[in-house]
Amino acid sequence: MFANNYLTQEQQIVLSRSFSVLMRNVYTWMSLGLVMTAFTALFVSKSEALVYSIATTPALMWGLFIAELAMVIILSARIMRMSFLTAGLMFAAYAILNGVTLSFIFLAYTAQSIAQTFFITAGTFGAMSLVGFFIKKDLSTMGRMLYMLLIGLIIATVVNIFVASSGLAMIINYAGVAIFVGLTAYDTQKIKHMMLSYGAAGVTDGTNKLALLGSLTLYLDFINLFLYLLRFFGDRK
Repeated sequence: MFANNYLTQEQQIVLSRSFSVLMRNVYTWMSLGLVMTAFTALFVSKSEALVYSIATTPALMWGLFIAELAMVIILSARIMRMSFLTAGLMFAAYAILNGVTLSFIFLAYTAQSIAQTFFITAGTFGAMSLVGFFIKKDLSTMGRMLYMLLIGLIIATVVNIFVASSGLAMIINYAGVAIFVGLTAYDTQKIKHMMLSYGAAGVTDGTNKLALLGSLTLYLDFINLFLYLLRFFGDRK
């Protein structure tokens, strides 16, 4: 990590300019990903037969989930070995594919409640992202704890698929909201520190790929927070 006190004046200027650009890119690309997901979900949902086929065909649904998981793993692990164009196209493909899998929510919930939940999510996400950006306290310990809780949440979710406990489902929903609210703040701080660490190199292909990776992280936080909040605020049809 660069220590600002040891940077030359010229490097300080480059860092200040590139940091602003890179952080703006993080949120711009995240927003574009959300827009692509939303429009894809809305477009696919217009064909109720198609959405019903996806939702009732386990092999197809699992295939979509596995493809999404593979894309996230590949992007996270190999993004620095890719060209920025390839990484960007993969991020866009993931956002669109995620829109396909999320289209089923339009069959389960009213459009009004989905829109309402989206704005609630946006407000919550924005507030916690600001907290993560401006807070002075190091959130690393909290972040590690939240990721451990996230693993537990995933295990509990899988278990509840088989036991179908309404009580456990409620606990999972509350825990999911709390975890992703906290992760939004932690991930924002982590991305901020990462951009400060490498920003002195300027806005390059490498730093842009790191910013894209940051946008993927925040995109995932937003989507998961939205889905958990939808279980509380969504009006079922």
